[in-house]
Amino acid sequence: MAAMAVAVPGIDRRLHHDPERRQATLQGTPRRVRIAGTRLPFQFESIPMMTMSPDDQAQQRDDDEGADPTQQDDLIQKLQGELEQVRAQSLVERADIENQRKRMEREVRNACRFANKQLLGDLLPVFDSLEAALANAPADDPLRDGVVLILRELSRVAENNGLIEVSPKAGDAFDPDRHQAMSVVAGGHGVGPGAVSQTFQKGYVLHEQLLRPALVAVASED
Repeated sequence: MAAMAVAVPGIDRRLHHDPERRQATLQGTPRRVRIAGTRLPFQFESIPMMTMSPDDQAQQRDDDEGADPTQQDDLIQKLQGELEQVRAQSLVERADIENQRKRMEREVRNACRFANKQLLGDLLPVFDSLEAALANAPADDPLRDGVVLILRELSRVAENNGLIEVSPKAGDAFDPDRHQAMSVVAGGHGVGPGAVSQTFQKGYVLHEQLLRPALVAVASED
């Protein structure tokens, strides 16, 4: 079977030796070619480049120049409004993030401050027992000095961790936020009506948070 060769415009080697053929091909002139070994001619046409004519370009310029200025102003105002909304939303989101950051910092700080709350709360009965032992121990008891040293050291450690005792004296004003009235008694010397007359049990505060109220007796108002 004879080999088939196709002569295509722009690819035919004879274009280099035939100026008329090359010029006709570049101008898009249809060429009739023949496939070797066949009797059927084939016609190939080059595709001209699509460009705008001068009339189309002039029409495009007229359309751009003839745009309504009012519509352009409306579009600009609309875009400016959308930009302001985006800016406002951005400010709101930034404020929310800042508030969340401050809240997290406060929670972490409180968690660190009250990390020993359970431990210090469990030590309160120990303080009560040591103070009761000192109140009932004879002055010449050889163990008294040891109990005093233990209570003093425990109080120092607890105070360093933010624990403060609430021990109102007779005549101090009754504080409902830190005191709990257990009874009402007749007022004595130097004790005004509604004031603390006696303290039964000390209270404690941990970093301004009430851990246990002080149990007191309040003088009557009669």
